[in-house]
Amino acid sequence: MNTPLRRRQSDISPVPFPVLIADIGGTNVRLAILSDSHSTLRTFPTVQTGSFPGFAAAATETVLDTTAIMPRSLLIAIAGPITNGPMKLTNADWVIDLQAIMADLNLETVVAFNDFEALSLALPALTADQLMQIGGGEAQPRAPRVVIGPGTGLGVAALIYGDQSYTPLAGEGGHVNFGPETARDFAIWPHLDPFHGRISGEALLSGNGLARIYRAICAAGGETSDCARGEDVTGRADAGDPAAEEAVDLFLTYLGRLAGDLALMFLAKGGVYIAGGIAPRLADRFEKSGFRAAFEAKAPHAGLIAQMPTYLVTEPRPAVTGLSTFAIMPERFALDLGARRHDR
Repeated sequence: MNTPLRRRQSDISPVPFPVLIADIGGTNVRLAILSDSHSTLRTFPTVQTGSFPGFAAAATETVLDTTAIMPRSLLIAIAGPITNGPMKLTNADWVIDLQAIMADLNLETVVAFNDFEALSLALPALTADQLMQIGGGEAQPRAPRVVIGPGTGLGVAALIYGDQSYTPLAGEGGHVNFGPETARDFAIWPHLDPFHGRISGEALLSGNGLARIYRAICAAGGETSDCARGEDVTGRADAGDPAAEEAVDLFLTYLGRLAGDLALMFLAKGGVYIAGGIAPRLADRFEKSGFRAAFEAKAPHAGLIAQMPTYLVTEPRPAVTGLSTFAIMPERFALDLGARRHDR
């Protein structure tokens, strides 16, 4: 006699409300408070990581000094790998020490997530007005999803469904090797500045990466450029600079190429989602760029990947949305919090 299947019971204990939610990137800190499971998420002004000596100072000045709601717990997303001890941000000077934060902010519970792991938690909840589809067919419900996001760095994560729960898969996929493919790639590759001694995904698909591509294009054409910031490149592209326009197109092409590789790795029939600080600013350039063609150029599986949709995430705070979803409905997710959850 077959035993009836039973609903998996989540082993994740809810965190106590009110919940302070933090998304810490290499450049920006986004903060919010959720008073209870039925309240509206209250957001606070985005502040710069470099303007504060650490997280406790940023949270105190931006949130705790401006509201009478005192949080009992913290869900914090960190732009870097999650470890058992103090965690250094990959592209900023902050060190996140969960025990010290608990003491400094008088919290009962702290849980840490990788920033793109946190973002992946939001994917099932994002609606049509928070997304812009760029090619492909319809997303298959509960199929694997992938998110990739160029910003100060390059974040990557996946979300897998099974046993009636979603499991986020965090990683450091932004640091995979990236090589030339086309004749134009081979022409400019010798002029790319190495990043940590090599050319990785993040070396190209980040703010500094866009500037790196632009400088290489100039050098390949016998010109010099001291452009160091991605926003300078996009500004020059908007002004009609041909080298800058090519740099933006190659940036989106390379983004499509790596996104397609990730789609193949996970068979992401639930969609590939483009997030991060840079992509939304280039929304009007995706359709005319080489992004989708590069995404689909995956012979012998081009036909398979052509059906997978790609989306630009237009929601401005998707990681905050993901963490608030986790706070309200932890039973939707299956993950081992292990040493990254601290309770007093």
